[in-house]
Amino acid sequence: MRYTRNNLKKLETLFGELEYTIRYEKGNFQSGYCIVEDRKIAVVNKFFDTEARMNVLFDILSKIEIEEKALSEDSLKLLKDINKHTAKKESETNPADEN
Repeated sequence: MRYTRNNLKKLETLFGELEYTIRYEKGNFQSGYCIVEDRKIAVVNKFFDTEARMNVLFDILSKIEIEEKALSEDSLKLLKDINKHTAKKESETNPADEN
C-alpha cells in the first residue's frame, strides 16, 4: 500500500463507516495519537506527514473492534489490503528464528 493522500482519504472513509471521527490537532501525544473510546474519536498529531498519519491509523485499526458488516465493499477491500500490509511489515521487523 502506497502512502498517498488518496489512500489516506480512503482510510478516513473507512473510519467514518466505523463511526469514528478523526481529528488532526496538536498536542502532547506520546504515540502520535489519542483515542477517546466512549466518543469514538481518534485525535492524530496534525504535524505528521501523510505516511505517519497512515501508520497511526493502521495502528489504531489494529486496536479497535471492527464490525465488517458495517463496511462498504470498497472499505472492506481496503481493510483486507491493510491487514496484508501490516502482516508483511510485522514479518519484516520480526523475522522468525531459524534455530
